[in-house]
Amino acid sequence: MVSIQTRISTELGVKEQQVQAAVELLDSGATVPFIARYRKEVTGSLDDAQLRTLEERLRYLRELEDRRKVILDSVREQGKLDATLEAAIMAADSKSRLEDIYLPYKPKRRTKAEMAREAGLEPLADLLMTQPLNEPEASAAQFVSVDKNVADVAAALEGARAILVERFAENADLIGALREELWTNGRLKSTVRDGKQEAGAKFKDYFEFSEALKKMPSHRVLALSRGEGEEILSLTVEPDDGETRPTISAYELRIMGAFGIADQGRPGDKWLVDTARWAWRTRIFTTLSIDLRMRLWSAAEEEAVRVFASNLRDLLLAAPGGARPTLGLDPGYRTGVKVAVVDATGKVVATSTIYPHEPQRRWDEALAVLMKLVREHKVELVAIGNGTASRETDKLAIELVKKLSDLKLHKVVVSEAGASVYSASAYASEELPDLDVTLRGAVSIARRLQDPLAELVKIDPKSIGVGQYQHDLSEFKLSRSLGAVVEDCVNGVGVDLNTASPPLLARVSGIGAGLAESIVSYRDAHGSFRSRKALMDVPRLGPKAFEQCAGFLRISGGDDPLDASAVHPESYPVVRRIMESTKSDIRGLIGNAPVLRALKPQAFADDKFGIPTVTDILRELEKPGRDPRPAFKTAEFKDGVETLSDLRPGMVLEGAVTNVAAFGAFVDIGVHQDGLVHVSAMSKTFVKDPRSVVKPGDIVRVKVLEVDQPRKRISLSLRLDDEIGAQPQRSAGTDRVSAKRSFANNPSRNTKTSDGALADALRRAGLRD
Repeated sequence: MVSIQTRISTELGVKEQQVQAAVELLDSGATVPFIARYRKEVTGSLDDAQLRTLEERLRYLRELEDRRKVILDSVREQGKLDATLEAAIMAADSKSRLEDIYLPYKPKRRTKAEMAREAGLEPLADLLMTQPLNEPEASAAQFVSVDKNVADVAAALEGARAILVERFAENADLIGALREELWTNGRLKSTVRDGKQEAGAKFKDYFEFSEALKKMPSHRVLALSRGEGEEILSLTVEPDDGETRPTISAYELRIMGAFGIADQGRPGDKWLVDTARWAWRTRIFTTLSIDLRMRLWSAAEEEAVRVFASNLRDLLLAAPGGARPTLGLDPGYRTGVKVAVVDATGKVVATSTIYPHEPQRRWDEALAVLMKLVREHKVELVAIGNGTASRETDKLAIELVKKLSDLKLHKVVVSEAGASVYSASAYASEELPDLDVTLRGAVSIARRLQDPLAELVKIDPKSIGVGQYQHDLSEFKLSRSLGAVVEDCVNGVGVDLNTASPPLLARVSGIGAGLAESIVSYRDAHGSFRSRKALMDVPRLGPKAFEQCAGFLRISGGDDPLDASAVHPESYPVVRRIMESTKSDIRGLIGNAPVLRALKPQAFADDKFGIPTVTDILRELEKPGRDPRPAFKTAEFKDGVETLSDLRPGMVLEGAVTNVAAFGAFVDIGVHQDGLVHVSAMSKTFVKDPRSVVKPGDIVRVKVLEVDQPRKRISLSLRLDDEIGAQPQRSAGTDRVSAKRSFANNPSRNTKTSDGALADALRRAGLRD
């Protein structure tokens, strides 16, 4: 049997020694970010994406081995494990293949076949299979026995058929081949349930729908499953397109061929043919339909998790506004606009509530309050939440900037996804105990402009609202994937040890929630950390945790300038050798690009620190603590385009991508409803994955193709030379259904309250009046 390491190395296209080294590190408690960054010599420079794939495959294959052992023990205890069967079990390379082999030996409830065997009918089944020249009825007459509950010939033949049907259905090679044939040729069909047409109008595209199994995209499978779950749709697997269905199907012929059954006019042939067909129609097809429905769902779920994770990564790594005093505005009408001012470190220094909009319309008063706050706290950035009343509040900010033209004031509309979730969280209560829940949202909006990553880690990733059908997905699988994304992003950027919140520290390699609290408690009691070495004084932070976390923690203005960089403390001796070689001190070396670029990494490599690590050190010394996130920029919404009625086909506007799904991207163009750029309107060439073109946070220019005011829908195109009226081709089905369900699954998309959030999200997407 091929070893786990060998399989993974083949799949990843890397050496087996690299996989073995990575597995040993993972098993020792090392995290993926640590291995990817600081153990390149050991793994042969496997990157974080390869390591995440390796980690997932390692988990799957170990589960496969555990299951293999259980199956071997079970069959061995039954006394049925021979060399051939053991070899087949050991050779099974997937869970489905393993279960196919185990099926005949799997303990099950008493079946008709088992009862037939107990009645002594297995010899009859064997006789009919091997000697079709015999008349079935005549052969069965010999097995009639009142004592064995075989009342007549019909009962004997029924028992023999049950035995053969089970035999056919438990042939691993046959079932595997039929499964793949059905996957290749089968279709998923949906119909509306009686009387559900009106209640299920949102699934109208699926009332009469059929598509090839292997061609179905993720979002369509999820939409169909949702429709079935809401008891609107009925889903069935069809073996083919149904147009030219023969008397005996290809599947039935394959069963017959596997067991040497052929209709040659012999007395027993018809009975055997009918038995093979009965096996397919009553048992095998039903089982395989369930299997393939599960395969469809698993693939769709995996893709949905991937899309969610990719969008989350883009959002977390969005460009930060920087450590500047910021004014946060959480827009609203009747309840007013909540205002919070935070200083450069994110500390709340002032709050207020203003009422510039309907019904109070205290515009001038609101403006005066904001002007006073900006001047008093030397505000440089204004963050405006993108929910209800966002554009009206943006107008207020525009006037504020004009009236304070002597200041360098910049206003930005930011996503407030998840702000209400944070506001009501236990952590927000602990972090901002003196603030009302409504004001906490304004604080979060201000901070997420300063540093999206540091603020968004305080929110459960599932509440941020950049996925599709997230509430239908496996909680465990989604959480694990999103947790890995957050971990990679936090460690990729690095964390300021002296300002980081417990939720942010908890995502650093080697630090969990408990240790993060200990670090913050120690910092509160003893003041700011002056060096990374001081971490060793934190209770419960031992050598292993220090090794994992130290390189990702930054200390600005500390005792050692290297502590502000991504150079790991274990590599400081290398830096000292570089200093000796260049005859300079650390302050003269850091940032000295001409000197550093002239150095050869191999001159400083040794048995412990190889060329990859030394190369990273030199690059880090050149730009210490560099932020991998992009430069900060924002979309400029067009003046005079503030509502749906202001839009006209042909307009070219600037907007910000808010979400990317399998069928396209949603873009905020400043009219309270996100427009949809369908995947077919993204490029002149075929686009398989919309994320290859755009990602959340991107600033794009789009052309308005169509505005459907009654249904509040906006069709956009990234192809600015598209002609108006030439709508992109959409595949049959559910782009709009998918969009609606995608937003309905993200109740934090634009949040005030849970019900209002959903309504607002749907309105912004143009999917609700």
